Amino acid sequence: MISTNQLKSGNHIEVDGTIFKVVDFQHVKPGKGPAFVRTKLRRTTDGNLIDKTFRAGEKFRSVRTEARKMTFLYTDGTDAHFMDSATYEQSAIPQTALADKLRWTKPNTPVDLLFIDEQPADIQLPSSVELEITHTEPGVRGDTASGGGDKPATVETGAEIKVPLFVNIGDRVKVQTETGEYMSRV
Repeated sequence: MISTNQLKSGNHIEVDGTIFKVVDFQHVKPGKGPAFVRTKLRRTTDGNLIDKTFRAGEKFRSVRTEARKMTFLYTDGTDAHFMDSATYEQSAIPQTALADKLRWTKPNTPVDLLFIDEQPADIQLPSSVELEITHTEPGVRGDTASGGGDKPATVETGAEIKVPLFVNIGDRVKVQTETGEYMSRV
């Protein structure tokens, strides 16, 4: 069992039979009344974010999590498919639960697949990825008043990002996976 005093961002807990990932939490001790914990939880089945408040000291079932090295194979419109490189065993996760993270993942690349209670649930991305620009308009230096600025670009996974005017088709760029922001050219 895990108490509200032991909550950390990234922990997985079970609330009312549903498994959630703790995204954010705040212990609140009002001047009057008992203490409570305000949390933001992400449902692991579909990725929805909810706000929930718990009494201080409330206990939850701790959920066993394990990260395994897998290879992302492909998406078929409903599921994302992964393969264990050692056993060749395949796993599938609903694509809607991983939609944001799949924007930064190329097929046939190694990923860390998170298993919750022996069931595949999520992928853990590195803080940044290197991707190739497949489409962008040519930037003209005089387009902005200050000489800087940015333009939209499509990377090889199909995601759209904003890049500086000097970036061209075929350039490899580093993208922050959490925010989707351009970091640098590679």
